[in-house]
Amino acid sequence: MGLINVLKYYFLNRKIVFVIILGLFFAMCTNKKAAIITEPETVLKLLTSENNPRNSEGDFIKLKNGKILFVYSHYTGDSQSDHAPAFLAGRYSSDGGNTWTVKDEVIIPNEGNMNIMSVSLLRLQNNDIALFYLRKNSISDCTPVMRISKDEAESWSEPVQCITDKKGYFVVNNDRVIQLKNGRIVMPVSLHKTEDSEYSNSGRLWCYYSDNNGLTWQVSEEILKADTVITQEPGIIELMNGDIMMLIRANGGIQYQSFSKDKGETWSFAEPGTINSPLSPASVARIPKTNDLVLVWNNNGEKGPGYFKGKRNPLTIAISKDEGKTWQNIKNIEDNPDVAFCYTAIHCTDDHILLGYGVWIKYVDQYITKIDYNWLYQ
Repeated sequence: MGLINVLKYYFLNRKIVFVIILGLFFAMCTNKKAAIITEPETVLKLLTSENNPRNSEGDFIKLKNGKILFVYSHYTGDSQSDHAPAFLAGRYSSDGGNTWTVKDEVIIPNEGNMNIMSVSLLRLQNNDIALFYLRKNSISDCTPVMRISKDEAESWSEPVQCITDKKGYFVVNNDRVIQLKNGRIVMPVSLHKTEDSEYSNSGRLWCYYSDNNGLTWQVSEEILKADTVITQEPGIIELMNGDIMMLIRANGGIQYQSFSKDKGETWSFAEPGTINSPLSPASVARIPKTNDLVLVWNNNGEKGPGYFKGKRNPLTIAISKDEGKTWQNIKNIEDNPDVAFCYTAIHCTDDHILLGYGVWIKYVDQYITKIDYNWLYQ
């Protein structure tokens, strides 16, 4: 090869190598930009104030105009007790949950002798919005009711009593009611007292279900468990195979589980699952973007009857790619050991998850925190 050809070959290949290196550099820059991770951000703090000692147990609904409505239990007076006066208040976001209106709107005024609290919002398959909450008249009379909105939460129907076959003190946590793929609405409940019985810390568990959009309700068989186990505040999720998984707050340092193969009518014996937890509820939902399950709970596995500081922290999130058999990407959202975090609502958007949860310091604040999918799946 002549000298001129050698030089041409050298410079030509050097140019090709330079172009390849330059292309790789830009590709790295592009990928780095696409992989920017946004840490969890608290976008709203509903702080307590005079005559408002507690803000808690809310849920989200996306409206047809694109807004997100968050409805929560707004307590009044000077007590943060579960039995203190409360009404249902609402805040709106017009930008996917990044910012929120600054003033409360009264969604439902207090209609109970004690309070109304513990909200579940559900977009039904007929496009109506169902609003569920507890109406608490006494320590022997607390039952879930349902209202329907046909005009995107502008107005609500008269309340329908969801439980008519029993009377007593029922607990239904916030963000707990689901509608199955076949249209059935299912509500998990825990009964702690009747007019004829003393209060029991361990609740009896059922699911109530409706096949006519909440007009009438039927009761499942009771979910059975060992007598030595305290069970409370069940939550449910429909699995991809059509079964329903129930997670149950329990006192053994772990969440208990039960399963239904017939759309919530009968249930397996409740047994320990795989989720370490104190006596505190866990919340589970499905991420539409990935079809994975997402779990939010207090990841400490402490046993016993404790409730608050030292028990309900950290506030942890994880995902499951195998329908709740195992959990991965376990990350703490809140980890202040002097604060309790509990009663989570989960709302999935196209880009992120919104979490509403109570923050127990001196009183009870309500936070809404935005969780970026890139951070969760990192």
